[in-house]
Parts: sequence; C-alpha cells; structure tokens
Amino acid sequence: MELPVGQPAYVLHSRAYRETSALVDFLTPQGRLRAVLRRARGKGGSQARPFVPLEVEFRGRGELKTVGRLDSIGVAAWLNGDALFSGLYLNELLIRLLPAEDPHPVVFEHYAATLQALAAGRPLEPLLRAFEWRLLDELGYGFALDQDINGEPLVLDGLYRLQVDAGLERVYLLQPGLFRGDELAAMAEADWNVPGALSAAKRLMRQALAVHLGGRPLVSRELFRKR
Repeated sequence: MELPVGQPAYVLHSRAYRETSALVDFLTPQGRLRAVLRRARGKGGSQARPFVPLEVEFRGRGELKTVGRLDSIGVAAWLNGDALFSGLYLNELLIRLLPAEDPHPVVFEHYAATLQALAAGRPLEPLLRAFEWRLLDELGYGFALDQDINGEPLVLDGLYRLQVDAGLERVYLLQPGLFRGDELAAMAEADWNVPGALSAAKRLMRQALAVHLGGRPLVSRELFRKR
C-alpha cells in the first residue's frame, strides 16, 4: 500500500518499542496504520499524543511502517473527565474493529468532529451513539432502523429484537433485551426527547458491537465503571 506524503492522522495507541522507539497505531483517512516512531522520547515523540491532529509521513510498503515525519497541526482536543474516557473508548473501538490499511475517510472525519464536540462539552451519550452507529455502518455491519427484517415499517407500539446478521425482528412475546418501535424510530431520527430512546440506543449498540468485539471486554468501559 503506497501512501501519500504527509497525511492527516491521530494517535490511537502507543507503546514502548525497543530502547527509545514507540509502536504507534494511527488513524488516517487511509485506515488504521501501525508504524514505528523512532526516538519517541525526544521532541517528535512528545507530539505523538492522542487527540492531537497530526500530519504524518509514513515510509515503507509493509504492514509495519516507519514514521518519517510527524508534525502537529490544528487545535488539539483537550479532553477531561468523562470526555477523556469517551475519547479513549472511541480509540479502543477503532483499534478493535477497524481493519489495518482499510481506507475509511468518513470514519476519520467523523472521529475528528466527535473529538471537537467532546472537547466543547456537548452531551456525551448522543455523540457516542452516533459514532458507534457510523462506524458499524461504514464497516458494513449496519442495519435499518426504520423497518424490520421483512422490509415492513416499524410499528411504534411493537416490540423488536436485534438479529445482528439481519436486522430488527418483530416479536409478540415479552422477553429480555427488546426494543420498542417508538424508541427505534427516535434513534433513526436522532430524536433523544423520546423517553427511553437514549438508553435503548446504548443497549442496541452494545448488542450490535458485541459480536464483532468477541469475548474480550473493552478496557475503557471498565474505566467508566470505576469512576
């Protein structure tokens, strides 16, 4: 994969590599890239922090690349408290779900916009639900929120369950984990004034994400629980 010189990027995760280098996962419009940042404890390494917009020159054609140049650009998203944990959650989702070197420029743009919204103090839950939904949709895992698996429009007082590989299935017997039609319709319109819609959206996204995350829990969720 030949990459353009000097492309926008964000650091998703970094860990020590050999004596003075770091192994860094970057999010770029060209996808998630892993690269060795040499002299990571020096001046260049101090810029390789999460939530800072960067311009990075990647060298090499293999899966593990080398950072040739790294410059900070634009305004960093300064996140604190729950906004910081939310940003870490986005990063962990991208590392776990986004295939290496699979271009998703829409995901990159939505990620950058979400960071700025978190930094501006906007309500967390709608931002997280929107990002989760966009990521699933871009990866080909999305499903319709306005109709069931048979193509029928949702009934507002109906009950539905998620079939992850197909979509929403209407059911007629009460059981755990169901969603009301009015909740789903509210999600489709991002109308969080409908009672229960936001909490239902969180449950729906957890169900939709679980199969793609496998059995390993998300570390960032545990950080939220310990607060």
